[in-house]
Amino acid sequence: MKELNNLIDHVVQRVSANLHAPGTDISRYVADQIPLDSHALYYAFYALTHQHPLSFNFKHSSLAGTYFLGKTEVELSIVYKCDIRGDELKPKGTVVEIDGSKLRLFQDERISIRHSFLMKTLVHNNSHDAENVEIFKILNTVALHYANIHGTSVEGCLIEPFATVDFSTCHNCKVGAYAYVQADDLRGEVVEPGSVRIEKTGQFKLQYQYDRDVLEKYIRLDENCRPSGVFMEFCESRKTDFEPVYNAAQPEIPVDFPDTSFVGHYSLIRGDCAIGHNVMVCQRAYVENSRLGDGSNAQENCYIINSTFEGMNVTAHGGKVINTDLGRRTFTGFNSFIHGTEEARVAIGKHCVIMPHTIIDAEEPISVPNGSLVWGLIRTQADVATNTILLEDLKGLNRLDQGGLRAEGDLAAFVEGFVHRIEHILEENGAFFDASDPDTAGHAQKTQDLGYNTVQSYMGGDLKGLCPTIRIEPLIP
Repeated sequence: MKELNNLIDHVVQRVSANLHAPGTDISRYVADQIPLDSHALYYAFYALTHQHPLSFNFKHSSLAGTYFLGKTEVELSIVYKCDIRGDELKPKGTVVEIDGSKLRLFQDERISIRHSFLMKTLVHNNSHDAENVEIFKILNTVALHYANIHGTSVEGCLIEPFATVDFSTCHNCKVGAYAYVQADDLRGEVVEPGSVRIEKTGQFKLQYQYDRDVLEKYIRLDENCRPSGVFMEFCESRKTDFEPVYNAAQPEIPVDFPDTSFVGHYSLIRGDCAIGHNVMVCQRAYVENSRLGDGSNAQENCYIINSTFEGMNVTAHGGKVINTDLGRRTFTGFNSFIHGTEEARVAIGKHCVIMPHTIIDAEEPISVPNGSLVWGLIRTQADVATNTILLEDLKGLNRLDQGGLRAEGDLAAFVEGFVHRIEHILEENGAFFDASDPDTAGHAQKTQDLGYNTVQSYMGGDLKGLCPTIRIEPLIP
């Protein structure tokens, strides 16, 4: 494993040279996070369809247990049990509009991961970076357990466990555990753990900060930068449930579902489940004893347990919904934790927006009204009064200071933008698919013919744990 150790050292040096966070020792975040033998135990797999672009280039990299879809190049990086999802990569000639400028792609867009350490990280393209229109770039970056990199180019960054960087361009930043940031451009910033920040320059800004003592119950890093807390215990206690799925070449899906829906072979469906039309269940999603109504989706690293989705529900990457009933067209944000119990069930109304990184940890039955924005920490029904506001009421404000949420600016634009984003996600996922109109097809229909191929690392010698240099390209007749 000599070369694997050399690769880890190389990545640490690159990230350390770029990160503008004094006193941060990158080696502590990386050392022994992944048992070295594990790199040789797990196979990486990539997806083939006739509807998605194909070009994979793996060079001197560890790809243990990672899933790839779309054009991706990985060079001198550790990529371990990650989801690299490029189903929204744009082809050559596409005209994209970024901040009012219309730019035509001169080549197919691709994902480029270089000199980085990604562990159980979700990467989803849909770039909004005008400087790198053809390349969705991850460079000199460390991202740890259940972090999300979404619509975002990152350079020289440290992204701690359960953090999310979303629709931002991040340069030389440190993003703390369970922090969520959506901003135009971040340069050299340190985002505190548990900070939720959404802003659009010149339009609006919303910010919420979890109390550090509260946050540490759910996610914390010890003196050796090892994560623990409720979130880690929840995910780690269920990881062995996936073993039968990954041990099968063609896992059996134990539920009948319409042919307009897609259930990934590497998702887990167990117990009494029902899946409606135009539903998408991604790989590494966990669905147990639940009902997913028409047009709903469960994205990567979601957990949906003992719950019902009325329909057109979006559960963003890492969202957890337990003992909960969601009304129609309600959105559950990144890494949110909606945790009811049999005695204290949660009911969320229709057309609600559960902000990214929201925690509802019910101590009693909780009900949220239709059309609400939901944020922060909610444990009782009394908390609903302080940590929710009707979206229609928010649209009429230009300032809000309530339940720890501070918001200012054109809040109507914020609401309209979020609602538009939910509709875009539903459209992209094929929730509105009509067989009489092929143009309405989305991910749930375009991935029907998905095939999986595996890549195995060296099993011994100095190269143990590394995959061979390999290039995979489409057949050109």
